[in-house]
Amino acid sequence: MKKYESLKLVNQLCFPLYAASKEVVKGYHAALSPLGLTYTQYITMLALWEYGEMNVKELGEKLYLDSGTLTPLLKGLERKGLLRRVRATSDERMLRILLTDEGTAMRDQALEIPQMCGTLENLTEEEAKELYRLCYKLVK
Repeated sequence: MKKYESLKLVNQLCFPLYAASKEVVKGYHAALSPLGLTYTQYITMLALWEYGEMNVKELGEKLYLDSGTLTPLLKGLERKGLLRRVRATSDERMLRILLTDEGTAMRDQALEIPQMCGTLENLTEEEAKELYRLCYKLVK
């Protein structure tokens, strides 16, 4: 069965990355529930709090998400009153994303989330830093 060794689940780098990512995201669920946000909505808000107004393409680049994923996500955040999508005056094909006052205020409510969810209990501080570095090496 050596012929199929490369097809074993245990030999797939993608599988532990997928499973670990799923577990990390699951850990955010309880912390985000009071804010009424999903994990993907949360990282969208993080980007907007950090970078401010931007267009959909710029946001997608920051979050590694395509417009097909972003459109329903942004519509949902707009329905919640956290952001507005407006056409750029210079190019009506371009949508600008702006935080509302409510969206900006939510930043204070989210201050504790990184401390609540940012720990990786099975890793030392050095291991966590190395994992962070390696993950970014994969996506850059």
